[in-house]
Amino acid sequence: MAEFETITYEVADGLARLTLNRPDRMNGMTNRMVRETYDALSLAAEDDSIRVLLLTGAGHAFCPGADLGHFTDGGGATDERLSPRHFRAAALFHEIPAVTVAAINGACAGAGLGWALACDLRVATASAKFNVAFLDVAVAGDMGGPWTLTRLVGAAKARELYFLPGKFDAAAAAQIGLLARVFPDESFRDDTEALVARLLAASPTALTAMKANFLAAEHMPFPDYLDFESERHLRIAASEDTAEAFRAFMEKRPPKFPSRGRRR
Repeated sequence: MAEFETITYEVADGLARLTLNRPDRMNGMTNRMVRETYDALSLAAEDDSIRVLLLTGAGHAFCPGADLGHFTDGGGATDERLSPRHFRAAALFHEIPAVTVAAINGACAGAGLGWALACDLRVATASAKFNVAFLDVAVAGDMGGPWTLTRLVGAAKARELYFLPGKFDAAAAAQIGLLARVFPDESFRDDTEALVARLLAASPTALTAMKANFLAAEHMPFPDYLDFESERHLRIAASEDTAEAFRAFMEKRPPKFPSRGRRR
């Protein structure tokens, strides 16, 4: 397994855990963190054993965006330079075959919010705080927020959050459709693990195909998408996974999927 300085990346039993790991700086982004996250996601994209990828932050924050102190204190001058491909980390969160879940355990703003928005699902602790924040530091933004946020909350609300930045809480984030679940602070990690376990218990074949369906639907005309979807549906419906799911449902027991241990 690759070794990283600013993140941790672990894979076991179908789950990849990518943890932003600069807790003394609230997991603020540096160039190295962006590079390492991109490298970890590139590994995940090629690992057929991974069905779910969980993104979270070490300590009591998720990621407030760029570590401004690091850059204003001269740390940025010694950072490895970024190339345009490293900013595609957001695209990898969105496009890798595994279902991606952002577990937002605290402050989430700027580029950190951009990474969370790119994931398939977002859950947050009740005390989490959000802010787009880019205009406050005189930048237009990165990590794809206008693309992802517009699709999640609509064009008008996305523009409001970008042009009129300000903090909002997890309840407000859930109300506008940004979050799938808000969990109590005291049970956040257990509740998140239960949600991940639910995804991992699904048929790997169906789970991966469902992710592919959503990605295809983003750019295909409706008739073309229906052809794409129906071909996969007919193939999967004839699979042993589906037969086992039917048997398990009738026998009132958890299914034991033959495709367990691989995603495709």
